[in-house]
Amino acid sequence: MRIITISREFGSGGRELGKRMADVLGWDYYDREIIDAVAKEEGMDADYVQAVLERHEWWTVPITFQRSFTAATSPGTELLVKEKQVIERIAQAGRDCILVGRNADFFLRDYKPFRVFVCAEMEAKIRRCRERASASETLSDKEIRKQIQRIDRNRAAVRELVTGERWGEARSYHLTVNTTDWDLKALAPVTADFARQYFERKTEK
Repeated sequence: MRIITISREFGSGGRELGKRMADVLGWDYYDREIIDAVAKEEGMDADYVQAVLERHEWWTVPITFQRSFTAATSPGTELLVKEKQVIERIAQAGRDCILVGRNADFFLRDYKPFRVFVCAEMEAKIRRCRERASASETLSDKEIRKQIQRIDRNRAAVRELVTGERWGEARSYHLTVNTTDWDLKALAPVTADFARQYFERKTEK
């Protein structure tokens, strides 16, 4: 079984890159499906689960996620534990797959996944957000920038809480991909081939 995990800055195109890589490789793909599974098991609305996990109020609760991951003392931490369990069950299924976000690289570290971090320059992220926005969205570039910064701060805080590591730190990943000025459709086969060669080299050793 081979696993690729993708961590990404908001607006960098990491989700799309992951999906395209999965299509190239013919592997299973998990992103929003993880939230949907948690919501189904807990009998909750998926949007509510997503909102709770992304809020920051519960991050100050004393927990030991980096070690035992057992101190579920608030709705947020309880859902985080459930999310971890869903991710582990995906790996236990034994199928080649790509997981986007959710600190899957840390939760599945014993499976030795190929870890990717996707980033981009701010202007490229703003442009990508605008290109993918619905017709009803009227945010200015300044407002989009603030949204990107807020979401990335949240992701960094959760990363530190869960793993004790700095989010986006180069040594935590096998490959960092800067998508600025790249067509993701063209980039996906390149990154997929890089990952494929990584697993082949592991097999040869």
